[in-house]
Amino acid sequence: MSSSISHVHASEYAELKQIIKLQGLLDKRPACYVFQLFFTLGMLALSASLLLLTDSLLLQLFNAAFMAFIFTQIAFIAHDAGHRQIFQSVRKNDILGLLLGNFVLGLSRAWWVTKHNQHHANPNHTDLDPDIDLPIFAFSAEQARRKQAIPRFVVKYQAYIFFPLLLLEAFHLLIFSVSFLLQKKPKRYLLAETILIVAHISLYGGLLFYLLGIWPAVLFIAVHQALFGLYLGSVFAPNHKGMLILDDGNQMDFLRRQVLTSRNLKSHPITDFLFGPLGCQIEHHLFPSMPRSNLREAEKTVKDFCEKRSITHHETSVLNSYRETLQYLHQVGRSLRQGT
Repeated sequence: MSSSISHVHASEYAELKQIIKLQGLLDKRPACYVFQLFFTLGMLALSASLLLLTDSLLLQLFNAAFMAFIFTQIAFIAHDAGHRQIFQSVRKNDILGLLLGNFVLGLSRAWWVTKHNQHHANPNHTDLDPDIDLPIFAFSAEQARRKQAIPRFVVKYQAYIFFPLLLLEAFHLLIFSVSFLLQKKPKRYLLAETILIVAHISLYGGLLFYLLGIWPAVLFIAVHQALFGLYLGSVFAPNHKGMLILDDGNQMDFLRRQVLTSRNLKSHPITDFLFGPLGCQIEHHLFPSMPRSNLREAEKTVKDFCEKRSITHHETSVLNSYRETLQYLHQVGRSLRQGT
């Protein structure tokens, strides 16, 4: 009986994918990405020019915040290249991902793609999703009970310190990227990844220290990296945090696993710009290779498809998504605060 139900559910996703494919929403749209790329790199060139044009420390700190915004926008394009949304050619997507991820951002493309693919295969699974297997946060009561020492204290009050800790996220990503490469884990592009990250660190650090001086450069890097981590973490947080948590006891088909563990943000031009491809998280998880510019159109079809099958397609505002996330984190930490 269960196998027949599973077969029916599998055919549901095949049916939805066929509808989406016939609508042309899986077709690549490289021209859209060319515009995004030139616009974003143009902003990066403007930020770099400001380093040369002013000696004002205050203006340079605003520039550091501006560069944090730009880095996150570049990360969105690198994310899409990692999902092969941009070109038909695997190699072209890889090369763009290497240039943007390793050289511009200083992060390992291979490390991120490996981790992110694991997340996509098993979103919000307590044992299989690396995005909810974090040393100082807990996303289930069982995870909370396993924490000891400092992580246990953090989990008690994780709702209060979740966003402040995101200020360290960019440094965390850099550490894991370098560690990944030092262990020689990438099977492809290991030399290219290493050279590009070394080039990034040399160019980024060298230019800042040469143009600004030691302490202004240190301050610029601290502000830039802290705000980069905060922005990047803040746009990823609403995607799954506070949604359905799965474990080995949950036997769920692909369609329901992706929809029920994900959260969409209500469409608005500002929201869609600031959150890049992450506002339509449900559609992105159902069709990871779908170009970003097609996600909102696909959302209409997916909503209708889910509604007819009584599958909850959760969509909310940005502010409410943060409220739901923090309320859930607070609830998970409650048992530790109560000493149970």
